[in-house]
Amino acid sequence: MACVGCHVGGSLSFLGSRAGSKLAGNPFCCGGSNSLVSFVGHSSWKSFASVCVMKPFICTRSEFIVSASKSSGADSDKFSYLNSANGSLKVSEDRVVVLVIGGGGREHALCYALQRSPSCDAVFCAPGNAGIAQSGNATCISDLDISDSQAVISFCHKWGVGLVVIGPEAPLVAGLANDLFKAGIPTFGPSSEAAALEGSKDFMKKLCDKYDIPTAKYQTFTDPSNAKEYVRQQGAPIVVKADGLAAGKGVIVAMSVEEAFEAIDSMLVSGAFGSAGSRVIIEEFLEGEEASFFAIVDGETALPLESAQDHKRVGDGDTGPNTGGMGAYSPAPVLTKELQSVVMESIIYPTVKGMAAEGCKFVGVLYAGLMIEKKTGLPKLIEYNVRFGDPECQVLMMRLESDLAQVLLAACRGELGSVSLNWSPGSAMVVVMASKGYPGSYKKGTVIKNLEEAELVAPMVKIFHAGTAQDSNNNFIATGGRVLGVTAKGKDLAEARSKAYDAVGAISWPEGFFRQDIGWRALPERQSSR
Repeated sequence: MACVGCHVGGSLSFLGSRAGSKLAGNPFCCGGSNSLVSFVGHSSWKSFASVCVMKPFICTRSEFIVSASKSSGADSDKFSYLNSANGSLKVSEDRVVVLVIGGGGREHALCYALQRSPSCDAVFCAPGNAGIAQSGNATCISDLDISDSQAVISFCHKWGVGLVVIGPEAPLVAGLANDLFKAGIPTFGPSSEAAALEGSKDFMKKLCDKYDIPTAKYQTFTDPSNAKEYVRQQGAPIVVKADGLAAGKGVIVAMSVEEAFEAIDSMLVSGAFGSAGSRVIIEEFLEGEEASFFAIVDGETALPLESAQDHKRVGDGDTGPNTGGMGAYSPAPVLTKELQSVVMESIIYPTVKGMAAEGCKFVGVLYAGLMIEKKTGLPKLIEYNVRFGDPECQVLMMRLESDLAQVLLAACRGELGSVSLNWSPGSAMVVVMASKGYPGSYKKGTVIKNLEEAELVAPMVKIFHAGTAQDSNNNFIATGGRVLGVTAKGKDLAEARSKAYDAVGAISWPEGFFRQDIGWRALPERQSSR
């Protein structure tokens, strides 16, 4: 007799249950032949599905099926299961199984939001990370090679995946969305052609020129001597950018001509960023306040998300080198409703229309890095990313109240025109904890403790894992530069900030560091200094 209880002999982590549920005896015994197993009013049925479908030993002769019927009353939801061997997960047409591609803090936040989506039956994350797996927000598939499109397609067919959400930029630029689309699998993320908006800054700048999208003045170079001559003509401060993907580190804000020359040599002569730096963009320095603007796009229609603002520099007071982001908050006061309308009309809509006119419709998230110019008060486009920002995604997903799975499916189907988004009131903030030395070299394998205690310091605190694993003693260890996104929601930014930093303070990680002034632009000085 094949059954979950017999073969697991341990605990399964249900979504929403950190401790898991002990499967003593044979409570889910299927009898090996299409026997019905039901939970009545069980709050963790989704997690049971997401865990069980990954267990090849669950019933060797039948198919695992999830059906749901709802009626009124707190305990009246009834979910029935038939166990399986081939792993397929069947759901009613209005429900969906989701695969999230990636393994960082952004992907953890997406899994968190999808797991809360009423229409989402199960969430997989490949490769995921130890924190995502332990949280119960998704079932992590660590051995799925996301660079192998056929492997991803086979997994989707095997497990009945009805929506793939691609988190990082590299698989998008490599064409994973193209291959999934050809295989008939709904995929939220742009084609490799459309992903060139992020994959090549030169491509983005030329699109801006052609479709009158406001951006900084620039020139593109492959010859270091010509690049340096342009810098001499323009003077400093000036910005030097690697054309291709450089993990958020390919932008140098040079405050002197000499510093600009060093950046040019590191990219074009020394090859610091490999092929990504074989072409550089030299761009005018814009003075003002940066902001992040996100819109979900279905190829023709764009739906703006709530505003957010991140902190790129590694040090307090926005000092030191640029990073992937040391913290963020939402909403961002700098992006008033009036400015958001300007951004949509002058930047987002022209981009969407321009990409369609160029023959590469954009489906996915457009993440516009903006500068609200000090001299004009108007937005200019600094750069495009073609995925949710990290760490901005963390604060947005904390505030989102809509069914994310259905929103993303609507984008895949070209049906965003009928969609609206609901957001929780108040604010959210994330403080990134990073390994000492980041964004330079840093030590890996350092132990992090008290994460569960930190999440309990106040209501609405969530720790998103970006670069963690577990050692042989089940301790969390740091494996990356940016490691944790300590996120909190509050009635206003001051409360969200207080909760986030209280949680940071509860974490024991001597080898980690964090900025102490996240949110300083949006808060009075007395509140934003610690």
